[in-house]
Amino acid sequence: MEAMDGIIQRYQHKRISLVESGVTRHRSIFSGLKALAENQPNSKLSKPEVVIIHDAVRPFVEEDVLLKVVTAAKEHGAAGAVRPLVSTVISPSADGCLDHSLERARYKASEMPQAFLFDVIYEAYQQCSDYDLEFGTECLQLALKYCHTKAKLVEGSPDLWKVTYKRDLYAAESIIKERISQQICIVMGTKENEHVGLLEEMLKNELKQVNVTSRPLCHAGRDLQQIILEQCYNFVCVNVMNFDFQETQKLLGMLEESRLSILYPVVVVSVHFFDYNSVPFGEKMENLMWIREFAKEVKKRNILLCGLLIYYPQDELKLQESLRQGATIIAALIKERNSGLVGQLLVA
Repeated sequence: MEAMDGIIQRYQHKRISLVESGVTRHRSIFSGLKALAENQPNSKLSKPEVVIIHDAVRPFVEEDVLLKVVTAAKEHGAAGAVRPLVSTVISPSADGCLDHSLERARYKASEMPQAFLFDVIYEAYQQCSDYDLEFGTECLQLALKYCHTKAKLVEGSPDLWKVTYKRDLYAAESIIKERISQQICIVMGTKENEHVGLLEEMLKNELKQVNVTSRPLCHAGRDLQQIILEQCYNFVCVNVMNFDFQETQKLLGMLEESRLSILYPVVVVSVHFFDYNSVPFGEKMENLMWIREFAKEVKKRNILLCGLLIYYPQDELKLQESLRQGATIIAALIKERNSGLVGQLLVA
């Protein structure tokens, strides 16, 4: 309970109540149902019409699957997600030899989530035997066995797989990275610059399936709530004609205030167009190296900050090549989200 309380506090989850688990799956579910059924003093819980049962080890359930099982449960009393079997199921004999196999096309794999009319599943658990509570694994079967409720089977998505083994954690991390890399917001100062438009175009070419948008920093405060609602976790802050991170600092302040990074890391790439004719090289680099100090601070709040330097003026072909290389670097930083590159100043 302490560990779960810590997670709730850390990620500021709302409207969550904790219930002591049981020693088996069914006993844990029964504990949760009893908490919903009984009117405890000072309890904020009330008996629902429909209850959803889900596994924490299936973290990628989509909202439409939840809607489908709830709708089916309201009509049929119980419903559950299923998927096609990917392996043939066999029954071994006592001596370890094949006894018989099942015809795979006739069977489905039972998945989560499952939904029930509350009164149906609560009654089933109240009636079920100690054997069921100790060794059972299928909630739909309890509803059928004790309440004669035949569950509606709803086709689930491929994302309902279980995170079971250590290797699954790497797959889960890859899925999360892909999902939070689908939108990039380019933030710039008040002065428009043709290079920003070219960089945006190059990024769109580099990341064809990603939504790339741009907006001026002066409006970012007003639009930031919309960016959060769109679940944008990737920002490219373009600093034109300055090397003191003013625009980047403003953006970082807005992101910290919004607490967008509390659940997933936010990537911020601070882009600087390096005009080596205006200010001495040493002075520019001294200012830019402050990115390391900024990066250390914001990393504590789950913001991954990197710097990118793009040389100009150059002839048109060389500038386009630099911008193309810059877009490739930005795409890699966002896709990989490698904390080892935090505070680094990269050159395109």
